[in-house]
Amino acid sequence: MNSHCPLSAKKAVDTIESIGQVQRHLRRAHATGIAFDAVFQPTGAAIPWTTAEHLQRQELPAVVRFSHSSTSSDPNERLNPVKGMAVRFQLANGTHTNLVMVNVPIFISNTPEAFVRLLNVFSKDSTTWAKRFDSLLHDADYKAFATILKKLKPFQNFETLHYYAIHAYFLVNSENQRQAVRFEWQPLPQNESTITGNSMENTLIKKVEHGGTTSVRFRLLMQLAEPGDSTDDPTKAWPDDRKKIEVGVLTLKSLRADNAESILFDPTVTVPGIECSNDPVLRFRAAAYEESAKRRGALRWPSF
Repeated sequence: MNSHCPLSAKKAVDTIESIGQVQRHLRRAHATGIAFDAVFQPTGAAIPWTTAEHLQRQELPAVVRFSHSSTSSDPNERLNPVKGMAVRFQLANGTHTNLVMVNVPIFISNTPEAFVRLLNVFSKDSTTWAKRFDSLLHDADYKAFATILKKLKPFQNFETLHYYAIHAYFLVNSENQRQAVRFEWQPLPQNESTITGNSMENTLIKKVEHGGTTSVRFRLLMQLAEPGDSTDDPTKAWPDDRKKIEVGVLTLKSLRADNAESILFDPTVTVPGIECSNDPVLRFRAAAYEESAKRRGALRWPSF
């Protein structure tokens, strides 16, 4: 797409709707999922880098939604290996901030325009799957595609996956110093308990209901960037030797009856002490999420 016709959120969501089965009341991506109330206990280890309220020492409530990445509610689409974990941290003053992650460490494109072009490649009017994959593997815009395929592993349950925020953020401390970071949710070993159900959702519900020593928990890790690490390209992972710090533990508490359907998990909603990077994909997501929410009736719009 040329710079004289920038991609709009409307066109992006139109493209998503054109390539698959979309139900009006569901999200336009990660359509189906399951949500829980949770608590987040920060360790305080992030304090030298940020004043962000949810990364200090006070425990706070959270809402967690696990999801299948498909646009469709068709049960067969749940075989898609990409899964999501979205978390809303509920702050004491009534505000909130979000972290949105998937079980792959990088994104497939570094611009919204390239991502929409990818969606068109996978449209129902395209050629065979083998040819689609081959075209991506040989497309310079999607160098990350092969890496993502290698990183994807057979999944069993939502609670045993490692999730990555993909985008970089900047933390700001009390002295106004800035540090680029990436976040991850790492499952605790206890999440691999022998409790099972007849689906990913039912297995997770049973584990949460059982509680005790098998409570479902995730560690929030913060990876620190070093000079030269890209902060505006979600297709580039940082070197493995970059320092990671545990900044909190999330514990699932109970199933939400409303499935968090009215909640907009916009990853650009931040609080003082944390800022979005200039990653164009991250910046675009706010408008795309809002457009999706508007279409599914999750937002109430003024009459004027």
